[in-house]
Amino acid sequence: MHMSGSSSVINMDDDNYAGHALADFLLQLENYNPSIPDSVVAYYLNMSGFESQDPRLIRLVALAAQKFLSDIANDALQHCKMRTSSQMNQSKNPKGPKEKKFVMTMEDLVPALQEYGIQAKKPHYFV
Repeated sequence: MHMSGSSSVINMDDDNYAGHALADFLLQLENYNPSIPDSVVAYYLNMSGFESQDPRLIRLVALAAQKFLSDIANDALQHCKMRTSSQMNQSKNPKGPKEKKFVMTMEDLVPALQEYGIQAKKPHYFV
C-alpha cells in the first residue's frame, strides 16, 4: 500500500511482515498478565468444550474477554454520567468544584448490556 505524501511503501500483504507482527504479538502475550486469571479462562473454555495447552491462546481469550468487559463498563459509565448530569441540571444546586464519584447501577448497566445484545433485569426479590 502506498500512502500519499509519504515516500515509504508498506506492503501489508508481505508474508514476512505478517509473520513478524504475529511473532511479536505472541511474544507480548507470553509476558502479559491479564485481569482475568488463566485458570478461570481455561475453566470456562473447558466447560464450552475447548481445550488448549498453549497459554498464549488462553491469554488471547482472556484479553478479548477483558476488552469486552471494559467496553461494557465504559458504556455504563457514559450512561451514568448522562443520568447524573441530567439530575444535576434539574436540581440546579451547584456545590462548588468537587470531584464527582460515580456509582454504577442497574439503571446504567442494563442499557449498556443491551447494546451488546445481552438482556438483564433485576431479580424479582429486588423489585
